[in-house]
Amino acid sequence: MNEKVLKTLEYDKIIEMLAEKANSAPGKKLCRELVPSTDLEEIRKNQRHTADALRRLFRFGSTSFGNNKDISFSVRSLQIGSTLSIPELLNIAAMLDNVSRVKSYGRQDRHGDKAEDYGRAGNDSTTRGDARDKDSPNPRGGGPAEGGTPTDTLDEYFELLTPLTGLSTEIHRCILSEEEIADDASPKLKSIRRSMLQTNDKIHSQLMSMVSGSYRSYLQDAVITMRNNRYCIPIKAEYKGQVNGMIHDQSATGSTYFIEPAAVVELNNKLRELELEEKEEIGKILADLSAQAGTHTEELLNDQKVMTLLDFIFAKAELAMALNATEPIFNPDRYINIRKGRHPLLDRKKVVPIDIHLGRDFDLLVITGPNTGGKTVSLKTMGLLTLMGQAGLHIPAADRSELSIFTEVYADIGDEQSIEQSLSTFSSHMTRIVHILEHADADSLCLFDELGAGTDPTEGAALAIAILSHLHDRGIRTMATTHYSELKIYALSTSFVENACCEFNVETLRPTYRLLIGIPGKSNAFAISSKLGLPDEIINAAREQIGQEDKTFEDVISDLEQSRITIEKEQTEIAQYKERIRILQEQLQQKNDKIDQAKDRILREANEKARSILQEAKEIADETIRDFHKAGAGTDIRELEKKRQKVRDKIGEKNAHLSVSGSLKAPEKKTIDPRKLKKGDLVRIVSMGLQGTVSTLPDAKGGLFVQCGIIRTRTNVSDLVYAEEKSVTAPSPLKGAAGSGKIKMSKTMSISTEINLLGKTVDEALSELDKYLDDAYLAHLPSVRVVHGKGTGALRSAVHGHLKRLKYVQEYRLGEYGEGDSGVTIVTFK
Repeated sequence: MNEKVLKTLEYDKIIEMLAEKANSAPGKKLCRELVPSTDLEEIRKNQRHTADALRRLFRFGSTSFGNNKDISFSVRSLQIGSTLSIPELLNIAAMLDNVSRVKSYGRQDRHGDKAEDYGRAGNDSTTRGDARDKDSPNPRGGGPAEGGTPTDTLDEYFELLTPLTGLSTEIHRCILSEEEIADDASPKLKSIRRSMLQTNDKIHSQLMSMVSGSYRSYLQDAVITMRNNRYCIPIKAEYKGQVNGMIHDQSATGSTYFIEPAAVVELNNKLRELELEEKEEIGKILADLSAQAGTHTEELLNDQKVMTLLDFIFAKAELAMALNATEPIFNPDRYINIRKGRHPLLDRKKVVPIDIHLGRDFDLLVITGPNTGGKTVSLKTMGLLTLMGQAGLHIPAADRSELSIFTEVYADIGDEQSIEQSLSTFSSHMTRIVHILEHADADSLCLFDELGAGTDPTEGAALAIAILSHLHDRGIRTMATTHYSELKIYALSTSFVENACCEFNVETLRPTYRLLIGIPGKSNAFAISSKLGLPDEIINAAREQIGQEDKTFEDVISDLEQSRITIEKEQTEIAQYKERIRILQEQLQQKNDKIDQAKDRILREANEKARSILQEAKEIADETIRDFHKAGAGTDIRELEKKRQKVRDKIGEKNAHLSVSGSLKAPEKKTIDPRKLKKGDLVRIVSMGLQGTVSTLPDAKGGLFVQCGIIRTRTNVSDLVYAEEKSVTAPSPLKGAAGSGKIKMSKTMSISTEINLLGKTVDEALSELDKYLDDAYLAHLPSVRVVHGKGTGALRSAVHGHLKRLKYVQEYRLGEYGEGDSGVTIVTFK
């Protein structure tokens, strides 16, 4: 791939982004060397590497390759038998530790973990995993293969790693840091250092006795110091002759001499000898460690090579994650279909995704539209995503985007006029175009920005058409942007050539950056100028300068654009309606499923209950038959009659139970005319076997509420029959009266269990309450609810005061939670 197009399409910036994702210097170097490939199998292999690394990132998180340093020089030293330095050995140990961690990371897929699919973005505004199209297939290789074993092209690389744990452990055991060797590195080193410590102690003890003893008056300072790596004491100049020893140094003022007393000279000499022995022993330790490492030079070089490659592959995966990118599908047919593609250097949250396809129905695409409308971005997006895909990088586009293999990509984008070379804008463009025409072939992709610009419009348009026709005749995939109407007509009238435009909102004077293939674009120069305040007379004068054919063509484009917008709105509405219908269908299906389940449950329970009742009836019948068979001539008929009555009673109980539960067919009933039904009528709900009073009149469908004791039930007038009025025995109102009388209680039997006093004055409320309580007591209601509300509490206090004076009231209390709280009083009768 030519270097110029890599810079023109800003491929080098993508490579820098990639290098930043690598952890190690060798990995960054490999990233910077990445160039697009033209080998289809190699491209597919590299794409699989990126996809498998991305899958691992989503499942297990990232891993580090930071200790993968370049050890090639150290390995060459080992190969010729040289001894490595402490830092070189530590670098090898650190890399081997990193190798061990990376190998463990790579084995996670082999521990029975089910390989999971990873979400891959389908647009720029969604979170990964949510952005995939509903009909997108699983990423190839992202799931478990047959038999449950994950398939991963990276497994072979992880298996090639050799941690050499024994070597790294030995290096860490012997070397603590770049400045320190462990005492236990060898027995001899440990012995030497023990002797050095003892000798040091003796020197310090000897000198301390001198400092604090006989030499105290001779000392400049009561300290022990080092000069020339030997222990000395500071003696005043006038007393230097009084101290037997070697002078090693003198102060700047000459007032102090640093003298090594003769008594410690031998000890200092011994200490120096031990230091030399220590240095020699450390050299032997390093030589031994180097010899051990020297037996693994091939493994070390292989580890570094594999670690660098894995760092590079995972850098590609990290870049794909950062760009919300997906794996493209490659075809050998020079067909490109980018779905919701985004330029990777633009802000993902702001850029508008575009759909571009080229090479199947047409091989030449002409993009028109106003400036700043996104034409050049569309051109660069096509070229850059092609380069990225051929380099093994995922592209920021939706799943199932397709790319093809191009041996070369040529781009004439930007103005490279040169004063020194006497090149104008037109000349610089034409120089590059000539080069492209000389070298491009059927396996090339050509991109032209503002083809034919920089010269006379008529000649420029004619030249552009000729160039495009030449490329079209040679079957070269080409994409070009232009302002010329002649090129729009050329695209409309030429087979395998297609128009496209970048949408522009004239009302807001802003481009939408949407690429619309199949529709030529307008320059919108007059509309934009009018919005910006250019006088109408100037715009009208400009319109007169345009030929009738151009006017007609622009009008056609306007009509097409308006039709497109209308169709898109209608399609959007249709899609919304379809989605709404789908949701309603799902809800209806769920409701039907619940009804079917409830129906099955009710029938099952009814059958079980019926079976139980029949079983019990059979047992009673069997017992009765046995009793009759046992009866002789002297049997007491009255005894048998009692047993017979007992059987009747039990059968009656079962019939009543079945009637209430609905297991038996309800008796014939006389229907109620809804028009004659009144509030307070005493009725019976046939299906439930309950009796109550009518609370509301029937609606249009016959629905109404019936008050059954304290329960208010919703039913239908077709399920009601008039209940017979019962004679209720009421206590005699006269105190001491003998017996009690039976009176008709048609009114009191219909009394409600609740009275509502809201909105009434105290006098009105107490009058209604008094009459209501009398009726309720006569109807033998055990308790009633008095609704008086919370408000200021005046009505509640009046109600409670009235209740205190009634003798047939046993007790009253405020309602609890769920009964109405302090806005309701529950009254219980004696």
